[in-house]
Amino acid sequence: MRSPSASGAAIPTAFLVAFLLAGCGPQATPPTTTGSPGGAPTSASATASAAPTSTGAPSVAPSPTGTAPAPDSWTSFTTSDGELTFDHPAAWSVRDPAGELPEGGGAFAEVTNAAGRPLATLRTNMATGSTCMEKYPYEVLETQELPALAQDGAAPRYVYETRGNDAAPGPADTPAAAYGITTMQPPAGDSTCAIFHFFTWPPTAAMFGAFFSPDNNVTPGAESLPYLEQAKKYAETEEYADIKRMITSLRPAG
Repeated sequence: MRSPSASGAAIPTAFLVAFLLAGCGPQATPPTTTGSPGGAPTSASATASAAPTSTGAPSVAPSPTGTAPAPDSWTSFTTSDGELTFDHPAAWSVRDPAGELPEGGGAFAEVTNAAGRPLATLRTNMATGSTCMEKYPYEVLETQELPALAQDGAAPRYVYETRGNDAAPGPADTPAAAYGITTMQPPAGDSTCAIFHFFTWPPTAAMFGAFFSPDNNVTPGAESLPYLEQAKKYAETEEYADIKRMITSLRPAG
């Protein structure tokens, strides 16, 4: 796996949890320049769910004529524990791997596009914690409050944000960009801690998002641009708009 560079970076969704549990502050660390999925966390841990069942698989109702859904049609997915629901393009797939998670409850789902590229991971029943040891330049590309996920009156936010720039590197000496849901307050000033996309969800915390990876989040015509420029241009694509619509549709099931 390469580190972010002018030609882009490969950041598989399978490593997303490792990224999100590393770095300073209650935030996450991007991949290192050696190609590892992030530096060691200051202090962080994660516990995942019991094996999901096939009841969480998405279903697409046939059209009245029995034909396949239109490419731009959407369907809904409910996690196998019956707790959360989100909408996604019918052409995308959701992998809910039964038997792949330790016991303890919760849910796991990985969303891939029609080309099979991972775009986001949803995971619940996670324990998190870290200490902010260093701050980095940042940019918030988009943010939106999500009242449907509020706990004790506090609503998390959807955010697409970056860390580091040409003059000052981000965590692990690389720039980083990620989209997801967070309970962290919006940053202030000219620097902030590493990216931390976790939100409060009983019994502990959850995540739904991914680090931007040019290998997965393809922006046509932007391959030669630096990593952060590709990340910003990706926000202009139809696929990103669908990702944002999908993540912000997350809500309690039922």
